Amino acid sequence: MELSGVEAIQARISEIQRRFGIEGPVPGAAVGFRQTLNAEMKKNDSAAPPQTVAAGTAAKADGARAAAANASAGLSSASNETTRFIEEAAAKYGLDSRLVAAVAEAESSGNQSEVSEAGAVGVMQLMPDTAAALGVNPYDEKQNIEGGAHYLKQMLDTFGGDMKKAIAAYNAGPQAVKDYGGVPPYAETQNYVNKVLDLYQ
Repeated sequence: MELSGVEAIQARISEIQRRFGIEGPVPGAAVGFRQTLNAEMKKNDSAAPPQTVAAGTAAKADGARAAAANASAGLSSASNETTRFIEEAAAKYGLDSRLVAAVAEAESSGNQSEVSEAGAVGVMQLMPDTAAALGVNPYDEKQNIEGGAHYLKQMLDTFGGDMKKAIAAYNAGPQAVKDYGGVPPYAETQNYVNKVLDLYQ
């Protein structure tokens, strides 16, 4: 309740107390006083603008839009351009941009200049042969992210939408996931899956 509303009610209570000859802060048990006070409270409630379901829904929608706009905000080294590439690639392949951003963060902290010891390149750490199979240039950030999102989509399709298996396959390869019937017992892959899922939440 707004302070101005509280003050208005207090003023009305004082006025009603005077009308019934009641002194002090405690109005006592006068029936007439209680009835009049209840009527005034109802009048005050009806005067207040109602919080409609539609207003609440609109507020939630605004919140959802803000969350979508900031989906990749957690990327350590991501520029606004990187964030835009992630959102565009996610939209192209029907993925949640937060999931693509989580993989990008786990892989390279959103850093296109990151190259692993194994030779994985850029934001989503594409191996050159994987990039070639996907038809993208891993040294071009936009193509790299698009290729990573495409590969993630392939893994999700391969494992029937099972996010854990798809994330594990992104790290260890789909054959390892098939061989073990789930996340392989490799510490690196298990830590990777947990990290991506933690970032995604």
